[in-house]
Amino acid sequence: MLSQTHFQFPHQQNFYRGKVRDVYHFADHLVVVASDRISAFDVVLPKPIPYKGQVLNLIAAHFLQATAQIVPNWLEAVPHANVSIGKKCEPFAVEMVVRGYLAGHAWREYKAGRRTVCGVALPEGLKENDRLPQPIITPTTKAHEGHDEDISREEIIHRGIVNETDYQELEKYALALFAEGTRMAAERGLILVDTKYEFGKHEGQVYLIDEIHTPDSSRYFYAEGYAERQAKGEAQRQLSKEFVRQWLMDNGFQGKEGQQIPEMTEEVIANITARYIELYEKVTGKTFVKQPYEHILTEIEQSIHNYLVQTA
Repeated sequence: MLSQTHFQFPHQQNFYRGKVRDVYHFADHLVVVASDRISAFDVVLPKPIPYKGQVLNLIAAHFLQATAQIVPNWLEAVPHANVSIGKKCEPFAVEMVVRGYLAGHAWREYKAGRRTVCGVALPEGLKENDRLPQPIITPTTKAHEGHDEDISREEIIHRGIVNETDYQELEKYALALFAEGTRMAAERGLILVDTKYEFGKHEGQVYLIDEIHTPDSSRYFYAEGYAERQAKGEAQRQLSKEFVRQWLMDNGFQGKEGQQIPEMTEEVIANITARYIELYEKVTGKTFVKQPYEHILTEIEQSIHNYLVQTA
């Protein structure tokens, strides 16, 4: 498994370890290594998940390449299944969360009696996993550490986190990407329930950055049987990381102080791996090919080195 990397490349300027990615900074480029670490409730769980990094990286590349006509994105190369290299952008300090259905965090807020999420009013009488009248944007602040926080469009602009002109552009791109993601999901027999997008600027232009439409950033339902399950009040069949969160909640963990992460048995880990691979194959229509771990650190380092030499 790939739990973390510690490379040192010529002309490397900085290194940042996120919850699940190791990011190497250069003057004009970012090299992002998708590890097998897994996080939930903004906590990195103690054991990595085999092949998770490859799944995330390859799904993100698939959708970035498929949506490049909607908004320019940062990705330039995928020299290894765990590696993406692209333009270094100055990120906006918000995540654009788009929701087409009432699920996850939004449902938990609604169930608690709140009818406004991030300044967006929700109608009465909705059930968990109901389709919303139209997709909504419920932004969050982007925290380097700790929890991201809900915030309204008005507060983002009022506090100067993003100026109004840029924010309108982010809204336009986020909704267009969600529409295309919805269309692509429908072709695969899936419903794109909700997702998040991150944006940055490069040479004055807005770019889509980070991953998109992966199980770490998105929630999918199976379209077949959705209406019947809703009518009966049954849980939806879904492909997302929500099953990891649900397993944690069922075992008494929600990332709160004093709570202990439940034991991740081999069976639990194998099940998470299988769900990630299932999602890759379902959303892309491609067969997942496992890259062996035997020499993975050497192979990743060499793939990055070769790209940097070629583009120097």
